[in-house]
Amino acid sequence: MSNRPVTLTVAAIVLAVEGAAAVLLGGYVGIETIIGAPADVTSSLFVAAFGVVAGAALLWVARGALKAARWSRAPGVVTQIFALPVAVSLVQSGQGIIGVLLALAALAGLAGLLAPATTRAMIER
Repeated sequence: MSNRPVTLTVAAIVLAVEGAAAVLLGGYVGIETIIGAPADVTSSLFVAAFGVVAGAALLWVARGALKAARWSRAPGVVTQIFALPVAVSLVQSGQGIIGVLLALAALAGLAGLLAPATTRAMIER
């Protein structure tokens, strides 16, 4: 059994779920762009590519966090900080459930990444 703290595991799971969601949504936009009739194909393809690339990057960060790699903390924290205003915007635009879920995930990710046990695990690695 690993000595990985629960806080680090929680943070890695949050990052992985966010990354997977971004990859899936980017792929969905890409498919809809190809089979649908978007108003602006170039913009739609850019959004799709951005979602897939950003999601893949988050999955890489999640893997780093799971291994207690110190480099993974900063991009993980920044991602969660950016997710909070997005969550507020979602709530304000009538997407309350998604916004609240995103806010809860971001707060859980921040708590996991900034917890003292996570800090110790990353320093001792």
